[in-house]
Amino acid sequence: MRYLARTATGRPLLGDEDGFVPLGAALPGAATVRDALGAAAAGDLPAVGDAPADRVPAGDLAFGPPLERFGKLWGIGLNYADHAGDLDERRPEEPASFMKPATALTGPGGPIRLPPPEQSERVTAEAELAVVMGRECRSVGVEEASDVVAGYLPVIDMTAEDVLRRNPRFLTRAKSYDTFLVVGPAIAVPDGPADLADATVATRVNGEVAAENEVRNMLFSPAEIVSFHSEVATLAPGDLFSTGTPGAAAIEPGDEVRATVESIGSVAAPVTR
Repeated sequence: MRYLARTATGRPLLGDEDGFVPLGAALPGAATVRDALGAAAAGDLPAVGDAPADRVPAGDLAFGPPLERFGKLWGIGLNYADHAGDLDERRPEEPASFMKPATALTGPGGPIRLPPPEQSERVTAEAELAVVMGRECRSVGVEEASDVVAGYLPVIDMTAEDVLRRNPRFLTRAKSYDTFLVVGPAIAVPDGPADLADATVATRVNGEVAAENEVRNMLFSPAEIVSFHSEVATLAPGDLFSTGTPGAAAIEPGDEVRATVESIGSVAAPVTR
């Protein structure tokens, strides 16, 4: 596994389990992480150890969002049958997708800022596996999806659940408050075709597991989600799909939320108002 990341000051990095080097040292001509997304999708990222630079351990770095600016932010609702049951919703026959504004996104460490109580008194947090696109594409088959995906991220998605329950047409508003999408510190780029079926996605609040499930139990796999939406709109490098949560947990100021995606990574953020 290799990782594309940025420091808190915006310096692009390429890393592996042993540490990170400047991206430009490993991939000459790549001035930003976005410049490396195509190579990631093609499986052409160089080995970190071949770069003429010393690795810096991840623990010695402060990370910001891995991209300065993401593209379209897609979310997929009710993508685990268990979660649909929790919400008394019927299993969808097609991906139940929605979009979030760019202003909802914040980097690792957050914080997650809850809206004023008069707007929402019940916000939930949801761990999810996210897919980051690496190539522009349209009408991609499920079997070809891995050729256009750069890599994967852990994310925390938030919902103003009481707003949503008042009327399902309020979904966009319920999902769109500032800081309602926390992205992980690095895009995980598999060394070959990704097999994430056994990976566990877990929502944790204050260290306790609130919900978890395996990717194999998604109603629609990451590849199916990419393929389906490539028939709707042209997908571009930096577009992100949050592929759904195994379960949500209500959060309050003072809590800490963590999303963990096995083999991909984790991201945590404190909750404030």
